[in-house]
Amino acid sequence: MGPAELLVLTFPQEDITVEAVKALGHLRAAGEVRVIDTLVVTRPADGEATYGELEDFEHLRAVVDPDREELQLIGPEDAQEAAELLEPGTVALLVLVEHVWAAAAAEALRAIGGRIATGVRIPPENIEQAVRAAEARRVAAGQ
Repeated sequence: MGPAELLVLTFPQEDITVEAVKALGHLRAAGEVRVIDTLVVTRPADGEATYGELEDFEHLRAVVDPDREELQLIGPEDAQEAAELLEPGTVALLVLVEHVWAAAAAEALRAIGGRIATGVRIPPENIEQAVRAAEARRVAAGQ
């Protein structure tokens, strides 16, 4: 198995949309990641946060793959942490993924006694900022 990562995807509305679930389906189909588990956390504008499985939402049942095999690894503690990130009137989709593309590297490391000890997720805005700075340096150098 490759490294796994819990992603918290937030959306600026109270309900998770069919489009968000379809995008998750595209991730599965592409084969670069394996979706291990999901959970939806909703923070209504006028109430406490709640959470549920994708199939708990009636409007999503038609697009949720009934053959998907998810483990139940995301729990109430994860939902509570995600809820603390949410503004009133927003929703989060928690997605636990295995990075399938890295599985072969992880297996090779284990075969020689190594292991992936940890990983650090770099926020996309940090990468974008570094790219802009590098471009600015190239322009300043006349390249």
